[in-house]
Amino acid sequence: MKFRILIILCSFFFLASCGSKKKVVNKKNPGVVIIEPKPVDLPSVNEKELTKKLKKKNPRLNKYTLAYIRKYAPIAVKEMHEYKIPASITLAQGILESGRGRSELALKSNNHFGIKCHTGWKGERVYHDDDAKGECFRKYQYPETSYNDHSLFLSKRRRYAFLFNYRITDYKKWAYGLRKAGYATDKKYPAKLLKLIRDYRLYEFDKVKKGKYAKEIKKLNNGKSFKKPIVIKKSTSNYYKVKKGDTLYSISRKYGISVNLLKELNGLKDNTISIGQKLLVK
Repeated sequence: MKFRILIILCSFFFLASCGSKKKVVNKKNPGVVIIEPKPVDLPSVNEKELTKKLKKKNPRLNKYTLAYIRKYAPIAVKEMHEYKIPASITLAQGILESGRGRSELALKSNNHFGIKCHTGWKGERVYHDDDAKGECFRKYQYPETSYNDHSLFLSKRRRYAFLFNYRITDYKKWAYGLRKAGYATDKKYPAKLLKLIRDYRLYEFDKVKKGKYAKEIKKLNNGKSFKKPIVIKKSTSNYYKVKKGDTLYSISRKYGISVNLLKELNGLKDNTISIGQKLLVK
């Protein structure tokens, strides 16, 4: 009898300990579709050369942070040119918020900045125990969308407006300004950002000029530029039922959208469709 009681108690404590761990649960938002265009190729911003020099000078620098810089510095520079947010700040925040790209939220949801759903978020979301249990966080298909959403998050909210009065090279004011605006509750948040920026010389990316970089992007992508994510609300009227004789081209002409977008909306890998199939068209 005592043995059975002991087994039950052990089971109880085991389950209780499992329940205390942070979990991420995927939940779809069926009300909308967010089309995230495939990211464009980006030219180098000397990220490989910089990290190589840093590693040689100080072998004790974190290898995951160096790898993060090599992978995401070009995206941070691109966002800087478009939204006037220092690339050093964006990179430092990404490193800090995503645990050098190794957090569960970054790995499973491509959310590199810990941005929560907030009112008006129309995309997919995950639920994660953070400041409170089961908080809603945004989920992205590509890390590039997360970076773009971070730029929009700062540039579209009134409480961050004063930051854009600072020079793009004044990362120190930006670091303290983010804390002042309420981006993070951690009092040491500015100091953490500044340490990353200085230890890994992230300020070097703030010096990349826009004109030449923009031309290199177009050259790499045959003149094409990055397209913004498209938000489409789902409803019965937004679907078309395929009839005999229909093709993706004829349907795209009818609804004034491109064949490529039609395929993206419906997850089609080729132009094959079948009678009776329902396609999201708007």
